Amino acid sequence: MSLDRRGEIISPQNRYDLTLGSDKSSSLSRSEAGTYDVIQAEIQHAKRQDLNTSSHNNNNVTNTGARSLPTDAEAEAKKRKWPTEKSYFLAKELLMTERTYKKDLEILNRNFRQELSSEDIENLQPLFEMLDSMTQHHNIFLRDLEHRMVLWEGRGTHETHRLGDVMLKNMAALPIYDEYVQAHGEILQCLNEMFETDNRFQQIYKDFEQQKICYLPLGELVLKPLYRMLHYQLLLERICDYYTEEHLDYSDCQAVYHLLIRTTKQIRDQLPDSINFVQLCELQRDISGFDKLIITQRHLVRQGCLLKHSKRGLQQRMFFLFSDILLYGSKSPIDQSFRILGHVPVRSLLTENAEHNTFSIFGGQCAITVSAGTTAEKTLWLAELSKAAADIKSKPHTQLTLTNLKNCTSSEENLDLCGLANGNTSLTAQQLLQQHQNAQNKTPPTRSNTALHVCWHRGATVGLGDHVISAENQLSGYLLRKFKNSSGWQKLWVVFTSFCLYFYKSYQDEFALASLPLLGYSVGPPGHQDAVQKEFVFKLSFKNHVYFFRAESVHTYNRWLEVLRSTTQTQDFKNIQASTAH
Repeated sequence: MSLDRRGEIISPQNRYDLTLGSDKSSSLSRSEAGTYDVIQAEIQHAKRQDLNTSSHNNNNVTNTGARSLPTDAEAEAKKRKWPTEKSYFLAKELLMTERTYKKDLEILNRNFRQELSSEDIENLQPLFEMLDSMTQHHNIFLRDLEHRMVLWEGRGTHETHRLGDVMLKNMAALPIYDEYVQAHGEILQCLNEMFETDNRFQQIYKDFEQQKICYLPLGELVLKPLYRMLHYQLLLERICDYYTEEHLDYSDCQAVYHLLIRTTKQIRDQLPDSINFVQLCELQRDISGFDKLIITQRHLVRQGCLLKHSKRGLQQRMFFLFSDILLYGSKSPIDQSFRILGHVPVRSLLTENAEHNTFSIFGGQCAITVSAGTTAEKTLWLAELSKAAADIKSKPHTQLTLTNLKNCTSSEENLDLCGLANGNTSLTAQQLLQQHQNAQNKTPPTRSNTALHVCWHRGATVGLGDHVISAENQLSGYLLRKFKNSSGWQKLWVVFTSFCLYFYKSYQDEFALASLPLLGYSVGPPGHQDAVQKEFVFKLSFKNHVYFFRAESVHTYNRWLEVLRSTTQTQDFKNIQASTAH
């Protein structure tokens, strides 16, 4: 009998319909606070499965006001006027992503700051002082970039077809970024301490993250300046590889690249710890039953869904592997937090392989048998569990204190009382409804498109290494999109970051119209059966849900495939060795 999770967990076949219309027609529903509710989106989509798909999509094009694809003759005429060299497309990528970076800076420096008291601003003064300086430099850099690209696209001479001189001028901001690299860790700790000790600030923080404009957790936004430096380096490396030494832009690009090296080296050295801290903070706020997740030397290794074998059958559980402890739990239907149900100390952890995608975990007085969704996922979990156990045994012995575990038992004997069991519960429907209403009054709506919640709904898994890779795989730009059974294309401004695509009508929009988390999706060129006759088209698919996206050139097509595959293929066999080698 196959133990593949995808056959066991009942879920809608078509998910995440990104209709960009009014709030009433949007299939990615919003809560009243303006967040994207993945769960409700799936429910709404299931209700609409019987509607005529073609009619539905044709209405979308009209409702959204998105620009349709111009005629082939017009597109070809415009394409002939565009520069075709690789350096042009790299410069255009820099411009497009700078526009997104400007918005990210403003979310923190303008929108978040406006919500804070003068005392809060004073406590976070180092953050806002550096953001002020970055914003000033950035606005000048963005203006210069836009002017240069206008000249490059046909209104200037050959000597304007370069980027290095504009970037070299922007390197005046590098000392600010060097300071930010040194200070960002303390800023993150200060934010977390204020969150944990000041109820008023905590409420402001939570409320702001529910606003439409705050499309990422605040901790992620604090790390954005570091990610930007890494992107600069990547683009410069590729431009220098493309140029010959005789090219008029080569020396300036080389100079900027060497100026960046020292800064980006420090960023790469610190980034895993910084990302780990942000992830621990986010998990602490989503997990109940475990008081103090953020402690020195604790690192997140991997989180993801496995099917736990029990007397009640196969039950979906969320597993959290840290450097010192393995936790598992289930998502509460009451407040959407993850209730911890059991734990295994990593120091005593052992694993045993079994048939199909099944394996067992032993530790302390606990024995758990689980099934992974795929053989690759099982291999990944086994490798990282074994490595974590070996790593902690090589370190000085420290006793793991379990005083911070609340109602956390390996037998899950209190599971029914929590209303978390799959199947019958000891609570009546009326009692559960009352608990749910009480929780809604106390708890703000959760952001359902974060990696943790998407892992739960997609049966996916994400490791800390995937988050580090994600930091260097971010992209923005215009794409044409169409649904599986529609004929029209919509032009959208698309931002890819943190395993998710965000859709806007244009880069000037303040908040996204919809989002598409990509964990669990596959990406690649369309097949013959898709009957897509356009150039530069890639296909995103999850079960029966399919999207097609069309890029403007072979270069942008390859770049989108490159960054999207960094997320959609993290569970492939070819990535397992790289993920477990360090």
